[in-house]
Amino acid sequence: MILFVSGRTDILSYYPEWFINRVEEGFIDTRNPFNDKLVSRIDFKMVDIIVFCSKNPKPFLTYLPRLEKTLPNVEFIFQITITSYKEDIEPVIAKVKKDVVESVKYLSKKYGKDNILIRFDPIFKSEKYPLSYHLKAFSHLLDVLDGYINKVNTSFIDLYKNVLKNNEKFLHIEQLEEKDYEFIGREFSKVAKSHNVSLFTCGEKNDLVKYGFNKDSCLSISKAKEILKKHDKGYVKVKKQTNRNNSYCDCVQMVDIGAYNSCLSFCRYCYANYDEKKVKENYAHHNKNSSLLIGEIKEEDEIKFRSE
Repeated sequence: MILFVSGRTDILSYYPEWFINRVEEGFIDTRNPFNDKLVSRIDFKMVDIIVFCSKNPKPFLTYLPRLEKTLPNVEFIFQITITSYKEDIEPVIAKVKKDVVESVKYLSKKYGKDNILIRFDPIFKSEKYPLSYHLKAFSHLLDVLDGYINKVNTSFIDLYKNVLKNNEKFLHIEQLEEKDYEFIGREFSKVAKSHNVSLFTCGEKNDLVKYGFNKDSCLSISKAKEILKKHDKGYVKVKKQTNRNNSYCDCVQMVDIGAYNSCLSFCRYCYANYDEKKVKENYAHHNKNSSLLIGEIKEEDEIKFRSE
């Protein structure tokens, strides 16, 4: 099983002690976001790869020795999002980006460049954030991370409920035209190639390959099989992700253990947070010793053990 920690919230940044407690306890529960009474129970003995997704992994770094000791035969992959936005768009994360960069360097040294993916996303254009601004920021990012990474994924903003709500006050999105995609494709590719970095999109219809991007995915089936074989787990079956809203994602299937409306970063473009009041309520119901990220197991819950 491949665990995703997490696309729904930033567990490494805001819930690191809870996660390490679950690892050491040996199992984790996650509530189905579409059926509140259905809970999946995951035994860590079934976990082969953990993909960590975070905007700020620094709070989790001190727990790595405990993680490695408890899960010695599990591969750890880190997907770290670093963007060029300021506090109007990223009110929390914009203040800690130097820490994020240093964390990426630390993780790269510890686990190797092949286990680090930088996500420079989402890109959107506005009067305050023209494409030239993003290009300059992208170039600077690759300068400071030169030699520490070899893959970058980028994508473009999607008009989720939260995005539409925040557009008029914060985002002021201007629609991207074909000339904009060409600019991103050609100019960003030049920067990436100068640093020996593979640049690609995942889950995007416009993959920009014709303008210089590579064809790739965040974690492909072939890469997952390679990792499993390295750990003598070549018998473990992996398959393509099927729960994305489009057919342009070639990532391997992963099990997300996060919860929506629970990330305290409050990024204005986030798809997983759409009610800030609910986020604060959920966080107030977080118990670091619970098997669930938010709340507790209830008598009426139906718990099913997940095997894949």
